[in-house]
Amino acid sequence: MKKTIQFFCILMLTAGFISCSSDGGDGPNPGNGVAKVPIPSTGYTSPNSYTGMTLVWEDDFNGSSLDAANWSHETGTGQNGWGNNELQYYRSQNTSFQDGHLIITAKEEDFGSRKYTSSRIVSMNKKQFRYGRIDVRAVMPRGQGLWPAVWMLGSNFQTEGWPACGEIDIMEMVGGQGRENTVHGTVHWSNNGSHAEFGGKKTKSNGTLADEFHVYSIEWDATSIKWFLDNQQYHVIDTTPAELDEFRRSFFFIMNVAVGGNWPGSPNATTTFPQHMIVDYVRVFQKQ
Repeated sequence: MKKTIQFFCILMLTAGFISCSSDGGDGPNPGNGVAKVPIPSTGYTSPNSYTGMTLVWEDDFNGSSLDAANWSHETGTGQNGWGNNELQYYRSQNTSFQDGHLIITAKEEDFGSRKYTSSRIVSMNKKQFRYGRIDVRAVMPRGQGLWPAVWMLGSNFQTEGWPACGEIDIMEMVGGQGRENTVHGTVHWSNNGSHAEFGGKKTKSNGTLADEFHVYSIEWDATSIKWFLDNQQYHVIDTTPAELDEFRRSFFFIMNVAVGGNWPGSPNATTTFPQHMIVDYVRVFQKQ
């Protein structure tokens, strides 16, 4: 980053409170200094248009650096490992760009008292949306302890806190133990002051989410959220009940690759580094 500008927030996520530093604190992003990453040439590609909908925003990552109009980095270790006992230190240096793709790289390296580094980017205060079809084309990392996610938080989280702000997990994957073939889609909300969640999943019959590109999607309106893998629906929630009002407000994006944590467990001798989440594009369509 050209200049370090920090603000600190207390953000409560799935397993607890998160303390985060945005945009900086760990030096400049070297950009093109990153070694070439093998990018699969196969996989699913979503349509460029949908009947009755308009493309209102996309980032296809054709530049050589993160578009500051769309994204910021969140860096550091958070509080209690970003609320999930994660093991990585998030750095801007672990974000790179290659051939029109965003690459978030998880590394095994000593930094800031941690043994692993990775990246986490957010569109908070820059790009936020209420309803629509969201498509994210990406390749996942692989290995025990890897935890990639593409997700959203309610834009009012700074005033409402979590889970009252709502959380939409467009996709999560946990690595190792044969789990790289399963995508998870989940929502979190406040039910009369208590955390509630509802999730679904889809397991591929062959191959893994790390082998080639897949498109992770939601269709979201005032009454429901539906989840898709390669345009095949696998989960839905009815959001009409009053206690699900969180999901009738605007949300912003988060993309990250965690290492370790409560859900995946820690890396072990079978885990190889570096590992990469490769994102081709993020698209948002809304009804005309």
